[in-house]
Amino acid sequence: MNRTVDLRSDTVTKPTPAMREAMRNAEVGDDSYGEDPTVNRLEALAAEKVGKAAAMYVPTGTMGNTAAILTHTHAGDYAIVDSECHIYYYEHGNLSSLAGVMPIVLDSNDGVPALDEVEPYLQRGPKFPRTSLICLENTHNRRGGRAVALDRMQAMKALAEKYGVPVHLDGARVFNAAHALGVDVREITGCVDSVMFCLSKGLSAPVGSLLAGDADFIEKARRARKRLGGTMRQAGVIAAAGIVALTEMVDRLPEDHANAQILSKALSQFDELNLRREDFHTNMVFISTKPLGVSAAEFASQALAHGIKVSVYGPTKVRLVTNHDVSREDALYAAEVLVDVVKAVRK
Repeated sequence: MNRTVDLRSDTVTKPTPAMREAMRNAEVGDDSYGEDPTVNRLEALAAEKVGKAAAMYVPTGTMGNTAAILTHTHAGDYAIVDSECHIYYYEHGNLSSLAGVMPIVLDSNDGVPALDEVEPYLQRGPKFPRTSLICLENTHNRRGGRAVALDRMQAMKALAEKYGVPVHLDGARVFNAAHALGVDVREITGCVDSVMFCLSKGLSAPVGSLLAGDADFIEKARRARKRLGGTMRQAGVIAAAGIVALTEMVDRLPEDHANAQILSKALSQFDELNLRREDFHTNMVFISTKPLGVSAAEFASQALAHGIKVSVYGPTKVRLVTNHDVSREDALYAAEVLVDVVKAVRK
């Protein structure tokens, strides 16, 4: 084994030397009193970056999404979600178990349900549960790391405003989406009432996410964060890395997108994989191993034997994610190895 290339996720990134230095020198205070100056700077910077009035630092994206749901809704309400979205698929039922909200699950090709499927749930009278939230995701993880088009989000926002229903965005990788779409991130976040985005994925901070919205929303969300156990103390030691992430790491994300294209180009030579490079907008490539006649677990095992770590995303689906810690040379090496694995396992 010559080298190891970790393509399981962009969450595996390590903090940069600049982040470690910022953490070491961070000015701190008790954030529960609003007295941590580094957290305060991070929250102000985050709000400005995404064009919102205020922001709140949380340990995880899941907590940020859950706090948003708790703030926007009441127990017994409906929330409309895509069938493959992170909130529905990966957050352990927080929508229902913690917020008491019933999901209306709609399928789509790009992660944005069709307006004519959504609107009937917004029109229902008082004998039905109130639909109090629409949740979107951009980029959309399980839709291939797709950058959802602005016009799709704008249309959903217009429909939601017609009925006075807020829209929340799981924007864990929203800066990836902005680069892929060639727009300022504010154009995406302008389509929603609240947005959560992660510092600990492509931006490489060791921990943390932000929830942003108007000032009244964030004031209420702080109570939700308290309910969830997310109030922190001298959190400036980790918030400092988040400041570096937002000031130094956003503009380099296209490098990850280019490296993902190296992988997709190499693997697209196999007709049975049916890979179209235009389907992969950002830093993710998905492979179906079913045409190869092997399970995803077997494919992953073969790749690992050559030092390439990939995610098993189902019985016959594998995900590859490029990130800051995967160099261009790593991507070229991984592409070469994965081509050899496909040749070895296909039946």
